[in-house]
Amino acid sequence: MTSSTAVRTRRVSGAFIAAACAALVVSGCVSNEPRDEETGAAGPVTTTENDAPGDEVVIGFSAPAADHGWMGAITSAAQAEAEKYEDVELRVAEGTNDVNVQISQIEGFINDGVDAIVLLPFDGAALTDVALDAMEAGIPVINVDREFSSPFAARTTVLGDNYGMGVSAGTYICEQLGDNPDAVVAEIAGIDALPLTTDRSNGFKDALEDCGLDVDARVAADFTVEGGEEATANLLSAEPEIDAIWNHDDDQGVGVMAAIDNAGRDEFFLVGGAGSRNMMEEIQSGDSVVQATVIYPSTQAADGVKLARLIAQNKTVGDLASIGVPRTVQLFAPVVTADNVEEYLPIGFDS
Repeated sequence: MTSSTAVRTRRVSGAFIAAACAALVVSGCVSNEPRDEETGAAGPVTTTENDAPGDEVVIGFSAPAADHGWMGAITSAAQAEAEKYEDVELRVAEGTNDVNVQISQIEGFINDGVDAIVLLPFDGAALTDVALDAMEAGIPVINVDREFSSPFAARTTVLGDNYGMGVSAGTYICEQLGDNPDAVVAEIAGIDALPLTTDRSNGFKDALEDCGLDVDARVAADFTVEGGEEATANLLSAEPEIDAIWNHDDDQGVGVMAAIDNAGRDEFFLVGGAGSRNMMEEIQSGDSVVQATVIYPSTQAADGVKLARLIAQNKTVGDLASIGVPRTVQLFAPVVTADNVEEYLPIGFDS
């Protein structure tokens, strides 16, 4: 065994032991009964014993630059969540798409001896080693959205469900068109080179197949307004008749809607993706081609902050029979329609 291999082995072992211990230690019995209920911006907020002030927790937070509505909402939701707790100090690093800068940010948190780190990496593989360093230093890392390349680099991982987004979109379209085997279904994807796009497309295809439909036309954009408009214009030019469209991303959806308006097409309905406030308001209006959108939660880092606090204070998750905080939390991808848009509008992000 080389010296570098030995160091990595010790690092992995130490991270595993730290994670296991954090999962098993609980500071007393935590009640799951609601302690108080008040109304917040997002509707009724139920507080439990977990929300009672405890030891002060310093959490370092790092995420990519807010160059996309969803990403901006990630950081703002994390900050808003931290502000709910008088025992949490959230130290927010400046958003960056430079992996070297983000690595330096995490190294700074390690040197400062923070109690936990919530990290949405620009590149999960590139941030894996520094996350391992944090775990080896006894600082639990909560990995958000983009996974590290080692399972030992995070105490807990909070994920959206890209495949599930496709399944939800396809299932909804099946419910609307399933009795029409000749229905024409189109898909406007994001960046095809990204695994998340592949996952979303595969989930969509699988769900449609379940009701005898398929993807008749598909174009890919780039998660930008301009890309969405160009891709949609090409799609509409090539397809004279469409019954339903699923657009993977509501930020590029602004361009998608512009292209639809320019083409004067309204024979189809559109299902969005991610859950922007803009698309939810289109649904609310009742006179738009936008009939639904599928949530990809921009609250993932906010959940990361909550879980980081519980882990640092050796608490468990309420309403679970098991002790400790789960190692992986994957969030559901619900469909927002006119029937439930009021419920989801408060967590919609600005595109």
